[in-house]
Amino acid sequence: MQAFIESVQRNCDIADARHGADYGMCTYLLKMRELYRWEHGLPLGAPLGKDAVGDWLTEREAHLEGLEEADFADMVIDGEAIDPFDAEAVNRAIDGQGLVYSAGLVYGARPQFFLAELEGEQRADNGFVLRVSGRELARCLNAPPAMTRGSTIFLRREALRRYLWERYESWLWSRPNNAMAKVAAFYPFETALEHALDAMTSAEMAVVAAHERGEYQAGLWLGDEWDSMLLELSLTPAELMARAVRDHLADCTQTLPLLLESGREASLHFFIANLGAMRKQLFPSLVEAYRRWDESGNKQPLADLVARGVDHWSQLAEQMVQLYRRDPQQVAGAVAEAIEQAYL
Repeated sequence: MQAFIESVQRNCDIADARHGADYGMCTYLLKMRELYRWEHGLPLGAPLGKDAVGDWLTEREAHLEGLEEADFADMVIDGEAIDPFDAEAVNRAIDGQGLVYSAGLVYGARPQFFLAELEGEQRADNGFVLRVSGRELARCLNAPPAMTRGSTIFLRREALRRYLWERYESWLWSRPNNAMAKVAAFYPFETALEHALDAMTSAEMAVVAAHERGEYQAGLWLGDEWDSMLLELSLTPAELMARAVRDHLADCTQTLPLLLESGREASLHFFIANLGAMRKQLFPSLVEAYRRWDESGNKQPLADLVARGVDHWSQLAEQMVQLYRRDPQQVAGAVAEAIEQAYL
């Protein structure tokens, strides 16, 4: 089993060797610092020695440099070699070991792998499987808290907890009076960091799962042509725009209805705090409806907007697939133009 873990981590390292430089320097160093914390089993919030991190970073970059031209290795389990991207076959082979494995492509067609302890598995009536993982045994520099692969949703508790810590730590640098400040007021970060992170992680697990259910549902609506279109859009501005459209569709169908329930106010603040620039640009009325709710306590404008959003984003996504079907080679420009004319 240790050899299996090491083979997964080697593929993770190859992915990092190929794509680690895609990040800006500041983001890269922050991700490396948290990877150091994970690799050494250090608590979140524990001070890091500058010299120790620097020496580790030098060694790691030398290690990655030697892997830039390496090929991803098969997963060898009980003498059987399995394609590392065939996650379902790998999971069948390790069934009963209390582990879960995932592999696939994320933004920019970047390979992504991880191996973790399996906390639980749920099967839904509409066909998807939700696999929840805990302690991570192998991971890439980038560790998204959740991923949908075909009909399987992978929800990574440890990755989410680390992500929430990173978001809180970033806010601490200047403590702006924004949506993240409102989130921080709901949890005892100042007096009981671990307890606060545990409580926030538990709350956000449901939110992340809702988003991934929305992603799965969107995939059923849009079909395989959507993924083919994304590959054609890879590393263009249109890819980021297309992913934002699908995120908004997933959120209007699943995430936001959950957040509008009573008792989810902290998560609603965090949802807005976590919106990237592209998603805000495409959906400016969402930020305005949030502001009105924050000032008045009235959620109805938000609820009305979410209902409109389902139709708006589904129609736009279908239009994008039609543009791809019409002319795959020129789809990037056509998709970008269609989205720019359809802000909500």
